[in-house]
Amino acid sequence: MPHAETNGIQMYYEELGEGDPLILIMGITARGANWEAHAADWSSDYRCIMPDNRGVGLSDKPAGDYTSEMMADDYAGLMDALGIEKAQIVGVSMGSIIAQQLCLRHPEKVQSAVLMCPWAECDRYATSTFNHMEYCKAHLDNRQFLEWIQLLIFTKPFWDNDECHAGMLEGRDGFDTDPVPQPLHGLKGQSAACKSHSVVDQLGNISAPCLVISGKDDIFTPLWMGEQVAAGIPNCDTHFYDGAGHAFHWEVLEDFNPRVKTWLDEH
Repeated sequence: MPHAETNGIQMYYEELGEGDPLILIMGITARGANWEAHAADWSSDYRCIMPDNRGVGLSDKPAGDYTSEMMADDYAGLMDALGIEKAQIVGVSMGSIIAQQLCLRHPEKVQSAVLMCPWAECDRYATSTFNHMEYCKAHLDNRQFLEWIQLLIFTKPFWDNDECHAGMLEGRDGFDTDPVPQPLHGLKGQSAACKSHSVVDQLGNISAPCLVISGKDDIFTPLWMGEQVAAGIPNCDTHFYDGAGHAFHWEVLEDFNPRVKTWLDEH
């Protein structure tokens, strides 16, 4: 299984496809393999690289607080280890704050970036949400924890759809039997990075073309967060989906995949 040494850790990654490099950065608690339905499409033209972030999966899970800067440096080191000078980046949720820091700390490495349900700073509501996520991780079993996450990220129409709901139940089964479950300290480290991320006054320094894309009904990272990020980045493109939440990339998969691929092709 492929690992790369970067920024003091061993980082696991998977690849799919050939072509220009496209680095896909997953959100809190999730493994890189969760990009499968997107990479299956984009890999027709791109070399999709899907790492496990520090703190989850088969990557190292050091104790202590992480930061978005630290995690961006993980990716810069991964690119160096893979011989990639410049790449396009797609980051979702926590992955979007890592992508922002890549744009700020390693601008020479970023050709363009898609920032999915991003934020530039946490308000009290967001901070409390991450705090409660840590509490749930500590006190719920795996199945209950993922059910709580699903309540946070999917909207009512997705729950009401029989096929989608069956998929959520299947996801809980898989999460419950994951041979490498995320430890509590890994979740806490990632949560610390999410809460401490604060770049409102730096967004204007991002020079790479960016697309901010979100769901208008997101209760986890509400619409104002994406709008704030987009307003701060020069010449930033946006798309906000009606009737979709934090997991909009699943809720509107058939539109999301080609829309993002078209944007990447143009940038």
